[in-house]
Amino acid sequence: MGNTKLLELRQAEVVEEFLMFGDWMEKYEHIIELGKELQPMVESDKVEDNLIKGCQSRVWLTAKLNSEGEVIFSADSDAIITKGMVALMIRVLSGAMPEEIAKADLHFLNEIGLHQHLSPTRSNGLASMAKQMKMYGLVFSARS
Repeated sequence: MGNTKLLELRQAEVVEEFLMFGDWMEKYEHIIELGKELQPMVESDKVEDNLIKGCQSRVWLTAKLNSEGEVIFSADSDAIITKGMVALMIRVLSGAMPEEIAKADLHFLNEIGLHQHLSPTRSNGLASMAKQMKMYGLVFSARS
């Protein structure tokens, strides 16, 4: 199965999951839960260089290539909603090939209505996360 399909499947799963919730309070609770389930980030990675620019709260993000050449993301945030949002992004993008990440059309964000229900600063933060993750994809695919 190609990774393009992998990203599409993951996005479809997320969209389906969010359809199960009746209102935005439930969706926010779900996002917070996802943040709580996020793998802890190595403390030594929580440095200035790994902070995402354009996020109101502090969000650290790192990316490494595994032996299969897939990008593995790690992240943390000091804000619970933001941590949940980055967990959602990791769930969709982590473990994909660099070029797939670089080209990813993250349509699920609009389909679940995330941009419409976030404050402008959080929405900008989400866009910055997506941009940073795609940038890692670009950098890694250029190296190979």
